[in-house]
Amino acid sequence: MSRILETARATIEAEMASLGALLGRLGPNFEQSVQRILACEGKVIFTGMGKAGHIGKKLAATFASTGTPAFFVHPAEGLHGDSGMVESRDLVIALSNSGETGELLGFLSIVKQVGAPIIAMTGRVESSLAKASVATLDVGVESEADPNNLAPTSSAIAALAMGDALAMAVMVERGFTKEDFARFHPGGALGAQLQSVKKER
Repeated sequence: MSRILETARATIEAEMASLGALLGRLGPNFEQSVQRILACEGKVIFTGMGKAGHIGKKLAATFASTGTPAFFVHPAEGLHGDSGMVESRDLVIALSNSGETGELLGFLSIVKQVGAPIIAMTGRVESSLAKASVATLDVGVESEADPNNLAPTSSAIAALAMGDALAMAVMVERGFTKEDFARFHPGGALGAQLQSVKKER
């Protein structure tokens, strides 16, 4: 096998291992997070810096398309006025592998003043982020898939998977159906497929 394929295989195996580790962490904190999202009277706001922020944007889109109003606020922008988007009736889900990202913690200090509860998705359950939160979802990994153990790879996949699990659990509890999904997603090939199913019925 070439070095190229060996690297690719090692990357996928490392990320698969990080996903497998999440199964043992599903418990009371996860259920509490789902219940808090279901009870939220405002919107679910995702936030995070760097790669964690990119994952947060994707998760906000997933929640919004499956029956939970959600959007993303960049923490640095939150320190420059966008914190005005947050209300006490909202719920903030903050992503940070280290749980110590300066811009994120600065933004969350404003969130706490507003009175919105925070759910942490972090790789360090004793971090400042975790301590500021009402519930913590552990998305820690033993190491990144990057041979230098630097680039967010396994940690990004773990956060994405945990967030997707959260979204699907909330969706099922809401009783969100294909018809509901079609209403929010009329465009593209998926929208066309859903519209054809509706016509058949």
